[in-house]
Amino acid sequence: MLGKRNRIITVANQKGGVGKTTTAINLATALAAIGERVLIIDLDPQGNASTGLGIDRQDRVLSSYHLMLGEAGIGQSAMETDVPNLSIIPSTMDLLGVEMEISDQKDRVFRLKQAIASSDANIYDYILVDCPPSLNLLTINAMAAAHSVLVPLQCEFFALEGLSQLLETVGQVRSTLNPNLDIQGIVMTMYDSRNNLAQQVVEDVRSYLGDKVYRTLIPRNVRVSEAPSYGKPAILYDLRCSGSQAYLKLASEVIQRERGRQAA
Repeated sequence: MLGKRNRIITVANQKGGVGKTTTAINLATALAAIGERVLIIDLDPQGNASTGLGIDRQDRVLSSYHLMLGEAGIGQSAMETDVPNLSIIPSTMDLLGVEMEISDQKDRVFRLKQAIASSDANIYDYILVDCPPSLNLLTINAMAAAHSVLVPLQCEFFALEGLSQLLETVGQVRSTLNPNLDIQGIVMTMYDSRNNLAQQVVEDVRSYLGDKVYRTLIPRNVRVSEAPSYGKPAILYDLRCSGSQAYLKLASEVIQRERGRQAA
């Protein structure tokens, strides 16, 4: 267990539809399943991570909006989910107004970091931040607060183009706001082994980023796509499906990398 030395991982990609929220939910569930205490902070105004974990909109009394404004802390806003060891700070559409409300504040890029610095966060081993599909102030806050960035990347033709922009942003955050930020890893999602282009994209990304790319490939899978409509992670909805098994393997890789960092 990581205890007070919890790891804060931002799950980010400015492109929508790449499996970002699905990866955050199922990675968190897999980590929780092996006994890690995990918190997801839903920082996307769409609130898909909250919905995907079965949190009804009317129950989101305190949310990441209140966390960002300093009106509620981690302990007040975190809600338990049906997954043992997994909590979430839900999101609401109010988050759309946060950027305007804090834009003139000197600490506007460190609001999330300040919130996570509280003692309430120490009970978690992993904190995963699910970002909106854009490189806005919310995403910058997440990167400023995190130890590392995990990037879900769809196996499609334009993948590398978007990745370059994201890596440039990570570099800028590292040089100006968070010198300890690094790339936790690149997760190739929506992989179809029957598609030659998908295999070529994986090879291109691996040649570009080497061992930063996880060995685990997340396949296109109907059961994974169905799960959010039932308010469940795929791992709970159908443990045996190929997508769930892939996320369990991904969690194992994440933990191996974290142990490697600690040993170093």
